[in-house]
Amino acid sequence: MNEITIDLAGVLAAVDKRAARYSRLADEIWEFAELGFSESRSSKAQMDVLAAEGFKITAGIGGLPTAFVAERGKGKPVIGLLGEFDALAGMSQVAGSAKEEFLHPGMAGHGCGHNLLGTGSALAAAAAAEILEAMGIPGTIRYYACPAEEGGGGKAFMARAGVFDDLDAAFSWHPAPTSSAHMSRTNAFLQIRVIFRGHASHAALTPHLGRSALDAAELMNVGCNYLREHIEDGERIHYAYRDAGGIAANVVQSRTELAYIVRSRTIEGLNALVARVEQVARGAAMMSGSQVEFSIESGMSPYQPNLALTTMMHEQFIALGAPDFDEKDLAAAVAFNDPDYQGNRALDGDIAPLADHVGNSLGSTDVGDVSVVIPLAQIWVASFARSTAFHSWQLVSQGKLPAAHKGMFQAAKVMTASVLRAIKDTDLLEQAKQEHRNRNAGGGYVCPIPDEVLPPLPQG
Repeated sequence: MNEITIDLAGVLAAVDKRAARYSRLADEIWEFAELGFSESRSSKAQMDVLAAEGFKITAGIGGLPTAFVAERGKGKPVIGLLGEFDALAGMSQVAGSAKEEFLHPGMAGHGCGHNLLGTGSALAAAAAAEILEAMGIPGTIRYYACPAEEGGGGKAFMARAGVFDDLDAAFSWHPAPTSSAHMSRTNAFLQIRVIFRGHASHAALTPHLGRSALDAAELMNVGCNYLREHIEDGERIHYAYRDAGGIAANVVQSRTELAYIVRSRTIEGLNALVARVEQVARGAAMMSGSQVEFSIESGMSPYQPNLALTTMMHEQFIALGAPDFDEKDLAAAVAFNDPDYQGNRALDGDIAPLADHVGNSLGSTDVGDVSVVIPLAQIWVASFARSTAFHSWQLVSQGKLPAAHKGMFQAAKVMTASVLRAIKDTDLLEQAKQEHRNRNAGGGYVCPIPDEVLPPLPQG
């Protein structure tokens, strides 16, 4: 790396002076807890804050009503910061409670910390833009508000529409129980809608006239359970009932609906596995005498870390340090740790060493689609107790605690410093671009979502 320094004191000041405003924003979005593609209040709250920061707002990008881009600055390079704000279905939880306690039963909750994720990235965009202008050097900062990361593939739809194409590089982060630079490829992902249609009938008097869609759904699930024995290591198949056909046991169910998620290391492996799952679905339809509709709803490409940018971002993280948790933060976190973790510090105060090779993650994220389009790096920043699982009520409960805000602020500082370094260090940026070109020498971005599939936007 070139000997280019960043005024870290200036970064700290630019973020810290905005702390109260962006804490309120993160908490507001926690309260809204809106599902993917429906984040209208969360989106507007972020737009209002960034407009007040002097950003030009373009709403509805990529054909998604809750997506927007906020831009400030002039000229090249153009650096993006990625944000999210969608919640998870059925995860409403009382803030700060160390026991499972529904706030609004059946409603959504921020079980992956996206109230912090988007707000922290927006904060970094504001801080970086202010410092960049004060420095008097060219460069443009963009914050991308990206809906529906949780299974909806919002960034994939946005990437398919070309909204990231003119970026030189991008940065992101994720709140987590530990701190590290993200050096793992994620799985490719497709979400599938499966509808079985049979014939209703009286289950006792005329069962021979019925054809059970519920039988078909259960046969498919059993078939996929057997299929799991014969798939590649790291591949995943999981499902949920959206409609089990009703609650009357004396009626042969005429319609059922399932959501299936399939994951694999590569797009090619993913498509092959999806074809096998479809075979199982069609076999279940044949066995039950029903009809099946099998359709893709959303998808995500594998995340591909850019080593040049990730190494640089890790250096900024080390220079700025992990979140500075105090005794009150530690005491609050103890209640959320599993007994196995009680012998350890309740909150992670360290930064993991940079991995010496690219690993593999079993999860998926639509950040992967952006990483195929342009060079991208991201970090994970400790914001929750060590044993906290993603997509859990424990994570929802901690989303408004001071420790969560501290993790968000530290992430914003690291992203701000990383943006400034990328703009100042032209050699680094060219190295990141060359790495990206080399990796994608076989072709450009191909969206895993078929062209004819549109995002499932709310109606009315």
